[in-house]
This record gives sequence, structure tokens and C-alpha cells, in this order.
Amino acid sequence: MKIIVCVKQVPDTSGKVAVNPDGTLNRASMQTITNPDDMNAVEAALKLKDATGCKVTVVTMGPPPAAGMLRELMAMGADDAVLVSAREFGGSDTYATSQILAAAIDTIGVEKDDIVMCGRQAIDGDTAQVGPQIAEKLHLPQVTYAADIQKDGDTITVKRMLEDGYMTIKTQTPCLVTCIKELNEPRYMSIGGIYSTYSKPLEVYDYEKLKDHPLIDASTIGLKGSPTNIFKSFTPPQKGVGQMLEGDGKETCEKLVDILTAKHII
Repeated sequence: MKIIVCVKQVPDTSGKVAVNPDGTLNRASMQTITNPDDMNAVEAALKLKDATGCKVTVVTMGPPPAAGMLRELMAMGADDAVLVSAREFGGSDTYATSQILAAAIDTIGVEKDDIVMCGRQAIDGDTAQVGPQIAEKLHLPQVTYAADIQKDGDTITVKRMLEDGYMTIKTQTPCLVTCIKELNEPRYMSIGGIYSTYSKPLEVYDYEKLKDHPLIDASTIGLKGSPTNIFKSFTPPQKGVGQMLEGDGKETCEKLVDILTAKHII
């Protein structure tokens, strides 16, 4: 049994966001972090590894510096990593990204007892599309918004978080699960893990490695092959300082009405 975890390096939202003229993010000029929901997926995989002794492989698509993120995840306990990186893949939207990642995961190999895990969504796009699209392209059953995961033999039972409650679903492996932050608390890198991370294998899948896979079509990957076009990207303006009114009596209410009237809000 093995667990393949898809992760993404995203801009650190506490810093400045830079945008290229074509609307794509200028990732090279921004500080980056591992996508938070993906960290929960990694932790879920590592907990199953602790319980079953299974293998955990982390996979990301991104520029060469993303290898550093993969090394950090191996320092947490992942066994190996795959970096999917090529100029031909740059600028891919969710559809094209899922094509490429599905091809990479299929190349790694998905067997009977395996699980593919993803974070619910990435903080730079907030679409929650890539995980489910990978499942569809690999013909895997999928369970999204996992708040609890239990494995028993060749089945897993997932507690899904919904807006108004929970849903429990049982499915057979292989399958794909997307994870939310309520699932767990990600662990830290260990000292031993940091020492051993550079002895663990990290393989690079470039365009030459994946070009012959049925899912890789030059017309449906990269910026030119992406059906989603970005009209405009920009950094939101900083909000002004708010105004607080003290008290809950008639006088305070009248003052609030005067302020809103002066601003032509009412």
C-alpha cells in the first residue's frame, strides 16, 4: 500500500503578491509556503503510515525551487517525492494542471490498496477543482472535504464536513480523498527527518518523461492549452481604519444614522 499526496507551493499571503502582464502570478518574486490544506493531507497520510507502515509519496507541479518544499515534507516523514516541472507546463489552469498531475500519478502507479490525497483547495486559486478532476481522469472514486479518515482492509470510511452537518461515506481503494484543516494538526519536521531528507529519492518528471502519456496533449496543457483565461489580477487595496461607536442607546443610533446619511449609504 502507498499513499500519493498532491501538494502545491503557493504565495505567502502575508507578503506582497506580484502579477505578470499576462495575468499569471509572478511566483519567482514572492515568498512561498506549502498550501495549508495540503499540509493536512500530508499529515493524514503520515498518520496512516504510522498505523500501517505504508509508503508516502509527495508530488507537486511547479518550478525547480519547489524541490525545497518537497524536501521539507520528506523531513516530516514522507518516503520520497516527485517534482513535475517543465516550461511546457507553465501557466496551466486547473484543467491542464489536473491533466499533468493525473499523468504523473498514473506514471508512479496506482494499485489496488493505494490512496491519492489532496488538500481541499489552494489558497491562491480557491477553486477546489484539481483534486476531483484528477480523480475523474484516473477513474477513481472520490470523497471530498474529509474531516476524519479510517482505513479497514481495502476500504476507507470518510467523515465529510458539510455546511449543515456531516456525511459518512465508505469506499473501496484505490480512491482519492481531499482533506480540510479540521482533519488534523500537521506535525513539525523532526531532527532525524531533516538529517535524512537528502538521502531520500526525489525524482523530476519533465515534459520528456510524460509526453507519451495519453493525458498529455500539447494543445491542452500550459498557458495556451488552458480553457480558463484570466481577465485581470491585482492586489486588493488596503482597507481604511474602521470607526467604533460606544454605547447602545438612542443617542449612539442617531449618530450612526447621521454618519451613514453623510456617506449616502442610507
